[in-house]
Order: sequence, then C-alpha cells, then structure tokens
Amino acid sequence: MKISLVVSDLSSSGVGRWGGAVRPFLLSQALKKLQVEVEIVGFISGEKQQLATDQENTIIAIDSHNYYPKFLLSAKQLLDKITGDIIYAYKLKPTSLGLSLVRKMQTHRPVFLDIDDWELSWHGGDSWKYRPSLKQLARDILKPEGALRQPDNPFYLKWIESFVSKADRVTLHNQFLKKRFGGTYLPNGKDTTLFDPTKYDPEVSRTRYGLSDYKILMFPGAPRPYKGVEDVLIALENINQPDLRLVIVGGSPYDDYDRQLMERWGNWIIKMPKYPPTVMPEIVAAAHIIVVPQRDTPEAQAQFPLKLTDGMAMAKPIIATKVGDIPEIVGDTGYLVDPSSPEQIAAQIELIFNDLATANTKGMEARERCIKYYSIDAMAAILSELIKI
Repeated sequence: MKISLVVSDLSSSGVGRWGGAVRPFLLSQALKKLQVEVEIVGFISGEKQQLATDQENTIIAIDSHNYYPKFLLSAKQLLDKITGDIIYAYKLKPTSLGLSLVRKMQTHRPVFLDIDDWELSWHGGDSWKYRPSLKQLARDILKPEGALRQPDNPFYLKWIESFVSKADRVTLHNQFLKKRFGGTYLPNGKDTTLFDPTKYDPEVSRTRYGLSDYKILMFPGAPRPYKGVEDVLIALENINQPDLRLVIVGGSPYDDYDRQLMERWGNWIIKMPKYPPTVMPEIVAAAHIIVVPQRDTPEAQAQFPLKLTDGMAMAKPIIATKVGDIPEIVGDTGYLVDPSSPEQIAAQIELIFNDLATANTKGMEARERCIKYYSIDAMAAILSELIKI
C-alpha cells in the first residue's frame, strides 16, 4: 500500500521548519511501521534543495504561486503527483483537503483528513465574518494580491469546513477538535527510542551548550502570546533567583515576538537556535524543567503541544497549564497550574527545585506514560485499524 500525505505548506515557515518533529512526519513514521510506503506531496516557495536532502521521507515539493489564478497551475502540478492508494490530507485547508477531494473525484481513491489545528481560530474562530462593501469586494477579487485571491483566505477556510464529511476517515489529536469535527482520536506520537534519557547525560549537555551555571526551564518551540511564555518570565521575575533561566529553543518565525520578550525580560532568557530533530533529545536533556504554559484560548485548546511529549519522553519534570487536553496527556505525572497564573508557576518552580529527586521520579513516570499512550508505536496501532478499508 502507498499513502500520499498532502501538505499545504512545506516551507521553512510551515512544516519544513521543524523537519521530522511535526505532525506530517510523525504520521509518516507511524505508517512506515505498518510497512506502508509514504510520499509527502506539498507546496513550497523555494528551498527545494533543503527538503530534497531529507533521507527519511519521499518528499515531492511543488513550487507554488500564492494567488489565483496562477495558483491553479501549481494545483494541477500537485494533483498529478498524488499517486497513493490512499490520499491523506494534512490540515483542514483548501490547499490540502480541497485538492485531495479533487484527486478523489479523478481517481476514486479514499481520502483521509488529519486536523491538527482549528484553522479559523487564527482569525477569530466562529466570530469571523466576511462582510465587505462592494468596493472592498472588488478590491479583494480584482487586485493581483487581493484577499480572495489567496487560496487559504479565511473565507475559504470557513467554506472548507463543510467538506469534512466528504473524507472517508478523519483523525484529530485532541478532544476539542474531535467534538467540533468528529473522527478518530490520534495523539501525537514521540519517537521514544530517539528521545531516550538513558542515552544522554544532562550535565554534559548543559556544559556543551553553555548552560551549566543555571537552573534551566526550557521551552522547546516557537513563542507566541497564547503559549504563555510571558507567565513563566513573570514567575522568574517574582522568584528573583539569579541562577534561574528560561531557555527558548528555536524561536518564532512568525513575527517579532521574540524581540519583544527579550526587550522586557532579556536578563531571564537564553535563546538557542533551531536544531534538527535528531539533536533535540540532547538539547532537552539539558533542561531541569520543561514548561508548557498555554493560555486558555481557542488556539491553545485546539492544539497538542509537542513540547509535552518532548519532556515526557526525556523523563523531565513538566510544568503545564490546565488547558485543552494537557491534563489528560500528563495525567498525574506533571505539575499542573491554572492558565495565566504566574504565581502558581512560581510556586511549582520552587517546589520542584526544593525536591528535585521527587520531581525526577515523576519525570520517569511521565516517560512510561508517553511510551504507552503517546509514542509512534501507539500512533501506528490506531492507524493500522483505520487503513483497513
């Protein structure tokens, strides 16, 4: 069997940013465990050579025009490259599900849909409305870069939601999305063989990356306001211990939010660059605590933070907020606080460092929970039932 994973954005600001660490590549890993051939087909603007060097996946990158009508030429090229027995659209977008359904009409092959975000949540969710004046409507249609010439404009994102039922299978990674769209719960899995704490010495990692003088809280991801990094920094400011630091790994490709954080809290932050997925276990090993301080927003509720399973797999104490599926994911193996509560985060930081042995024991329990429920093998077991069509 061959499965074509259709990805709307393979660029360095899309799934290409984190390489094998994000959802399409996790799906690919899990499917390969079932002896399924996988190809990843998607759009990109430049950077083809970088993706072509990925030895783990067959990647077909289509150079995309970003506006109609030229986008239709890119879409035709992509459709011609989808050759799988099953078409698996990643993300609820016209540029993934929409094109996958077109290919289904052409080939009569089944379409699966994987939803890992509520795309409209980035635009106000259900409150988003398109009510232009006639003049604005004309501009949106006629201008070369008009809003309605963008294939994934919110107008089309809202429209494509009505086509979820056209997919033969739907997979989602949290209960918020499942309640909204239906389908099968398929949590993000971690490669727990790669993320294995017995392979790494935390002190060696801290020395190698210049962190040995500090007690390290780590946020291995791209900060955005809803991810609550500010609450951790306020907590550090309140504790005011000079050896505490928040290490941000990778930074944000979306805006200048990193700079805003540095301007206000730079004395508490250590910034590290983006690293390949194979290096991340060594980076995470350097942490004393992993922080996942999501705020209670629609964007956060619709996500499965990959930072959680980074920390769980590496047996790290985790401070996380009671948002979305986070309490279910960590169970009683983490330190849970209310969202937007710097004072609670501060209390948990002090609790952990006052009894690090107990916290590390909890970390080992978190790893066992990750292996059982949130590993690539756990993903593969669920997918094995879905592909029996």
